[in-house]
Amino acid sequence: MQHDINDLIAIFNNEFSLSENTRLIRGDDEPVYLPADEQTCYHRVIFAHGFYASGLHEIAHWCIAGKERRLLEDFGYWYAPDGRNAQQQAAFEKVEIKPQAIEWAFCVAAGFKFNVSVDNLSGIEVDRDAFRSSVHAQVEQYLHSGFPPRAQQFITALQKFYDRDEKLKIEHFALNSNKKAGEVLEKSSLIPKCDGAVTSSLETPCYV
Repeated sequence: MQHDINDLIAIFNNEFSLSENTRLIRGDDEPVYLPADEQTCYHRVIFAHGFYASGLHEIAHWCIAGKERRLLEDFGYWYAPDGRNAQQQAAFEKVEIKPQAIEWAFCVAAGFKFNVSVDNLSGIEVDRDAFRSSVHAQVEQYLHSGFPPRAQQFITALQKFYDRDEKLKIEHFALNSNKKAGEVLEKSSLIPKCDGAVTSSLETPCYV
């Protein structure tokens, strides 16, 4: 299955450009969210370097940002750079659990490989498996209580576009990091074939 970034842009913009006055934009550098201003009359979710994975990640952040935060650049968060200490990394992981759980659901809906992002290559050693378990637990909670409305809307749009209309189940989310996201779906006739996802250097919200 091919995952064209132009398709992702079209899916998002078809869903939200009118209802939320927001468009997904392919960026050349680091990701950023920019609210409408005097020069641009719509809000922009700008993802990094044209990467499909970055697009899904930034959309996930947008899906959980409240109305007031969506009027602020980068939703009003500040970002600690790569090389975080233990306290900064703990703060990063705390605020990344929900968006990465939503991103994982997007990946399953689209048949795209999911990789958790701890995004601290030059900092302290990170327990990636523990963080993945936390994200997985949040996925399970969302499956039980429901995803945020815009996230669910986008999940449905991805499933429709990629012809993957089976209801998401916890079995679709492989906790074993050696398995592909959506691998279980192969057993139920939904067959993700893309295994070339790139995890970019993603923005890292910390304290508000």
